[in-house]
Amino acid sequence: DDAGFETEVYNNSVVHTPHLRALAQRSLVFSNAFTSVSSCSPSRSTILTGLPQHQNGMYGLHQGVHHFNSFDGVQSLSLLLSQANVHTGIIGKKHVGPGSVYPFDFAYTEENSSVLQVGRNITRIKLLVRKFFQTHKEEAFERRRKEEENKDNIKDEERPFFLYVAFHDTHRCGHSQPQYGAFCEKFGNGETGMGRIPDWTPEYYTPEQVKVPPFVPDTPAARADLAAQYTTVSRLDQGIGLVLQELRDAGYENDTLVIYSSDNGIPFPNGRTNLYRSGTAEPMLVSSPEHRERWGDTSQAYVSLLDITPTILDWFTVPYPSYSLPGSPTTPVHLTGRSLLPALVTEPSSWHTVYASQSLHEVTMYYPTRSVHQGAYHLLHNLHYRMPFPIDQDLYVSPTFQDLLNRSRLSEPTHWFKSLQQYYYRERWELFDSRS
Repeated sequence: DDAGFETEVYNNSVVHTPHLRALAQRSLVFSNAFTSVSSCSPSRSTILTGLPQHQNGMYGLHQGVHHFNSFDGVQSLSLLLSQANVHTGIIGKKHVGPGSVYPFDFAYTEENSSVLQVGRNITRIKLLVRKFFQTHKEEAFERRRKEEENKDNIKDEERPFFLYVAFHDTHRCGHSQPQYGAFCEKFGNGETGMGRIPDWTPEYYTPEQVKVPPFVPDTPAARADLAAQYTTVSRLDQGIGLVLQELRDAGYENDTLVIYSSDNGIPFPNGRTNLYRSGTAEPMLVSSPEHRERWGDTSQAYVSLLDITPTILDWFTVPYPSYSLPGSPTTPVHLTGRSLLPALVTEPSSWHTVYASQSLHEVTMYYPTRSVHQGAYHLLHNLHYRMPFPIDQDLYVSPTFQDLLNRSRLSEPTHWFKSLQQYYYRERWELFDSRS
């Protein structure tokens, strides 16, 4: 959740992520993976439908007063897999709706649990993953028993499973649970009033240690903010280690496709809610036990979170159905993404373009933008460029942004590569050449 490149996999030597590093050794690591929208619910809807936010209807955040939902007729990944007799599960942050579009057989999310418990308490997550696998095996056993009683043909195979584990780390929480710190880095650390997560060994970093991304102000406040973020990156990494150990213990490691990625850029200025590279570039690791040719390699292919649904459908050999949505009743819906499985065998020679579209984040944050990223060139079209760019709530109250506001107001050096005036008021068209 809001995770970036603060891992050893992407050459950050400060933050400790041994479990992601180990996963990378069994994966193809993508250097040019992007979300097609830099906002939580819209991005998650694209992951789970393969359709851009402007097509599936999830224009902004799902929860509370925002109340955005995908269109009722959308055929989501979990729906298609359920119809294909795949056992589906979700643990952690869901943040999409309606439930009829995104059904799961096994669900522990913010809809029925505390998001802190199912999204940040890595011991709870571990036990829920274990429960999912136990449920999966028990179901297969029960089906076998009924077949034996009915003298039906006994099938030895369990049905396949799809488990979507959505960690809430490394999202900010200073706006909602400030007692736990800017990134909930104190939650479960064993200090007075913080509770204790049994499987978490907290790792702490100093502001002097952190590597400040080039798009973040290099100030003491921002460095302290990043240090807090690093602690939750370490918790996320330890949680991933626990989940993968449960996969091994259940006996599924050698026949399970594992994908690691995030939903949008990190929650810092120029990051999340922006369609700049700093707001859309994502980590992505794809580990297939059936495609070991490129384990440990890095791909330069341009790929998108829109590719996740076609990849998983390809893995299960489930076809995408022919259907249309009410806005275009005569035009069949089709997936614009592609399966990533061929890239696990050979490096694609022509995958060098990705697209993005942004409508809203919070319901008051209308700033429609369109983007095309092709090789070294990145073009953005800010449709409402005469409006000031809106700032989301949890970034606004963050130590980094408050410091940036105060420095700007007092005409002090911001140690940032642009001014707030430039950040708020943008050109209609912005073209970037990453070679310069």
